[in-house]
Amino acid sequence: MAITDWPEFERPREKLLQKGAQSLSDAELLAIFLRTGVKGKSAVDLGREALVKYGSLTQLFAAAQPDFCKMRGLGSVKYAQLQAVFELARRALQEQLQRSDVLNSPKSVRDYLGLLLKGRQQEVFLVLFLDTQHRVIAFEELFHGTLSQTSVYPREVVKRALAHNAAAVILAHNHPSGVAEPSQADQLLTTALKQALVMVDVSVLDHFVVAGGQILSFAEKGLL
Repeated sequence: MAITDWPEFERPREKLLQKGAQSLSDAELLAIFLRTGVKGKSAVDLGREALVKYGSLTQLFAAAQPDFCKMRGLGSVKYAQLQAVFELARRALQEQLQRSDVLNSPKSVRDYLGLLLKGRQQEVFLVLFLDTQHRVIAFEELFHGTLSQTSVYPREVVKRALAHNAAAVILAHNHPSGVAEPSQADQLLTTALKQALVMVDVSVLDHFVVAGGQILSFAEKGLL
């Protein structure tokens, strides 16, 4: 049955307008984005099918274009639109961080890092560069590795911090394995980076590990 044949209060768009976006399921939100289904499937059915295939919204956003476009009812146009939505969300969060002290908005930092790193299939190390008021100046993905390790060079992090005239940094990397607990190598790296950055008067405020649905803070764990 087409969504237009549903009772009005059950249609995703009308439901959103009456009750707000938070009242919709992931599949219903995707249905509004997709707009139309295919023969024999409504847009909500198509949204559910995509979620089943990828397992989560995070994995759907991280899907490679060729694989995404194999699904009936999806294609390069929908892929481009989905990536645009994702990038708009990331930029909105970045704007929020640029206007406020990150230490006073820890949830925004976590949400931002989650958007950047959840679902990535290889290990990525990135740095948020902060000004003297702890507002985000810029972020850079500095190193990429395999599923198990990445090579991070302290001198490169120092060089980029100086280039941005940063007063502090927040470090972050992901664990594609899904296990958020930091390894001994992660702790040694954090210590090495702190020692290198303090030489140029740049402080390390935190180091986050993003794994699956978890985001672990070194500062909160007493590891800094």
